[in-house]
Amino acid sequence: MQGEKLPPHDIEAEEAVIGSLLIDGDAIFTVANLLQPEDFFRERSRWIYEACLSLYQRDEEINQITVAQELSRQEKLEAVEGTAYLIHLVAIVPTSVHIESYAQIVHRLGVMRRLIAAAGQIAAIGYQAEPEIDDALNKAEDILFRLRHGQSPRDFVHIRQLLDQYFEENSLGPRPAEAGLTQVLTGFRALDELLGGLQRSDMVVLAARPSLGKTSLALSIAGNAATRGAHVAIFSLEMGRDSLVLRLVSAESGVDIRRLRLGLHTTEEEEKVMNATGKLSEAPIWVDDSPQLRVVEMRSKARRLHHERGIDLVIVDYLQLMQGDGRVENRVQEISAISRSLKALARELDVPVLAVSQLSRAPELRPSHKPMLSDLRDSGSIEQDADVVVFIYREEMYSTEEDWNKAHFDLETDPYPRGSADIMIAKNRNGPTETVKLRFLAKMAKFEDLEPGQGLL
Repeated sequence: MQGEKLPPHDIEAEEAVIGSLLIDGDAIFTVANLLQPEDFFRERSRWIYEACLSLYQRDEEINQITVAQELSRQEKLEAVEGTAYLIHLVAIVPTSVHIESYAQIVHRLGVMRRLIAAAGQIAAIGYQAEPEIDDALNKAEDILFRLRHGQSPRDFVHIRQLLDQYFEENSLGPRPAEAGLTQVLTGFRALDELLGGLQRSDMVVLAARPSLGKTSLALSIAGNAATRGAHVAIFSLEMGRDSLVLRLVSAESGVDIRRLRLGLHTTEEEEKVMNATGKLSEAPIWVDDSPQLRVVEMRSKARRLHHERGIDLVIVDYLQLMQGDGRVENRVQEISAISRSLKALARELDVPVLAVSQLSRAPELRPSHKPMLSDLRDSGSIEQDADVVVFIYREEMYSTEEDWNKAHFDLETDPYPRGSADIMIAKNRNGPTETVKLRFLAKMAKFEDLEPGQGLL
């Protein structure tokens, strides 16, 4: 009987990496972000590399002597065959110039071994034959996703690492082109000043009663963010892609959406539409208009697009049209589960998720008609999960111009609020709750800034 086939590995490459570090401790800066201890097949190579990382994290020199002392402190020096083995590693590596090439080999073979292990885990899921297909597929996908992105279950992290990462990501220097946006700007001056843009890993809920402009504001934010370089994924459960594109073209061109739909635009307007179409065709916006979308499907699609393109913003329109996993007793529990899943997706992809939401009929029964957090439909969990809750309120939807003029005597200082929209920040986990005023252009289903100085109430 032939011996069992060993997993892929390259001992010479592993020794070349360790030897390079022993003769040039500064080489750790080249490989620390690439190589993990588990990338090494041979255990003693893994232990020596862990000793080098420990010295690196303490800002101490890395050389033959300090590594031997660190291994001795960890009671592993004898297990790696003592200082004699370290001397051997130094002797077989003439220079550290090629350490990155050696590290690439070690890392690649480490991933291949983890892929073999993942295949075994996925096979075990198949043999378990769970009653829910989605659960099984989701578990299998999680295994491959963590493998692809080098993720592992989260554990405690020292505050120093968090601070280092924070200052690295928020430095004032130029940001590399391939780096993700630290925040996504909505394109509305007063709103961005108040929120500081849409923050990574935040769940932002945009809610209003029907016909007040929820989708219009979400699409306005999508368009504004995309023109500023953000990659936007839109899950449009309510509106088909043709209607969505029509709105985007109308908003970008300034041509009446009704005239566009009926084909009544003039030659001059047609030129505007063509220019808008050309501009939008270059925008980094991806649209999925699946009308019945389950949480697990949305998560899978978002993760795949994020890996392929790099997403900066996810928009879901709207939350109550999503489907849960079907194992809850009532709709409230289902919406709560969906809300938690959207928040988890924001944290997992480290991008803001803008979830459009319905409101209950309660505002219609109040004299002021202005929405409150308790009006979020179907679940109090939405309020709890959200980092930011934004309401849209337009007085003109509840009061005719005639009724307004009767109730307001000084129309010069308090004119009828035609096209005026209150954007109410009802919850802001990391900032103030105030109201921002925007202008709503109904013919283009588009929001825009007011004049300078007129943004905040």
